[in-house]
Amino acid sequence: MQNTAGPQWGNRMILGAVIVLAILWITPLIWVFALSFKPNEFLTVHTDVMFSPPFTLRNYADIIGTSSVFRWTLNSMIVAGVQTFAMLVLASLAGYGFARTEFPGKNAVFLVVLAGLAVPEQAIIVPLHTIFADLGLHNTYSALVLPRLATPFGVYLMTQYFQAIARDIEEAAMLDNASRLKIFLRVILPLSLPAQATLGIFTFLHAWNDYLWPLISASRPQMYTLTLGLASTQTNFAQSEGIGYLMSQAVFAGLPVFVLYLFFQKYIVAAVAGRPMR
Repeated sequence: MQNTAGPQWGNRMILGAVIVLAILWITPLIWVFALSFKPNEFLTVHTDVMFSPPFTLRNYADIIGTSSVFRWTLNSMIVAGVQTFAMLVLASLAGYGFARTEFPGKNAVFLVVLAGLAVPEQAIIVPLHTIFADLGLHNTYSALVLPRLATPFGVYLMTQYFQAIARDIEEAAMLDNASRLKIFLRVILPLSLPAQATLGIFTFLHAWNDYLWPLISASRPQMYTLTLGLASTQTNFAQSEGIGYLMSQAVFAGLPVFVLYLFFQKYIVAAVAGRPMR
């Protein structure tokens, strides 16, 4: 009989390490969530007591009571939703083109795409601002969405995923006289759901949390995104006198992304594990 005590002990060690890391990762989130229900005047004296009274909903009431908060939330939903959908369409088409088709200069173009990964977004803020100012597009949804569609990460991710799909599947569809577009829509896209869900989550998260570009492009309060709008309501003494309010802002802004992740977590896990969805 084989001795299984060794492997079992190793698995328990790994499981214990994962649990410890998970606790370390989630503790700051619990701390933020707990402090969001604390009165601000209480937190000026104590910040190390999370689960003991007093508790209050005043911080969330102050957020909801802000007249433009629902407008800002709608703006963030529109910008993040449109950007995510457009990114999935463009990245999937470009990735399939790089992975499955041949055209002159394909390798050179792909190298240019990869080179874009090394360019920080802060380096192109001034040219972007100048372009959209000359076109008169600032304070519009187009200005908030279009610059973020040129992110090369999506193209790279979809290209690598499409290359991992066996060509035999496409060849079998071609034997049935299926067109390239039909193969892409009905065969390849369903197989790429894990990668698309992962790219969609990353894109939505980046768009939802984006602060720098909306700060530059949206100068009118009615065009603020949620992150920019909530930041505009903070006072100069928010960190010392409004800690609970700051924590409630973090929870309020992060809740939609958390809910979205809960719905698509199985696709993300499948993409990270490199296995197709069943």
